[in-house]
Amino acid sequence: MNPPLTPPEAGPAAAAPERCLCREVLDQVRDCLGVSPEVRQHLSNSRVEFLKAIRAILDQRIERLSRKSPPSGSHIPVE
Repeated sequence: MNPPLTPPEAGPAAAAPERCLCREVLDQVRDCLGVSPEVRQHLSNSRVEFLKAIRAILDQRIERLSRKSPPSGSHIPVE
């Protein structure tokens, strides 16, 4: 994604959290439009919902891949 906002030589104590793409877009909208606190709250809520949607997509993909895997072991008839 995006590089951290602090230089790597600053060390872990001074490291800032990485910014995600949806946060960057929301910040650009806020800065361009000069939004009110109410709109800012809606944008913050939409960020959470966007991330939940990505999580749901990943969960579905993991489930689909898990179902496609062949069963472990094999059946051998014994007489």
